[in-house]
Amino acid sequence: MRAEELTFVAERESGGGYTARALGESIFTEADDFESLREMVLDAARCHFDEGCFPRRVSIHTVLFEQEK
Repeated sequence: MRAEELTFVAERESGGGYTARALGESIFTEADDFESLREMVLDAARCHFDEGCFPRRVSIHTVLFEQEK
């Protein structure tokens, strides 16, 4: 069954680069810059889903900051 949307949450790492984790799926990837992360997200998603099951839309939501406790 084909999903409507696959959502990733992207965060900038303190040491540099970005990580992205899919919501509701076991997909994780990382890259040095945001444009490369976009490519890695699509590549990881393509590897995860069987042919014909790739979601209609893939979105990346970014975390702008995290407040310290």
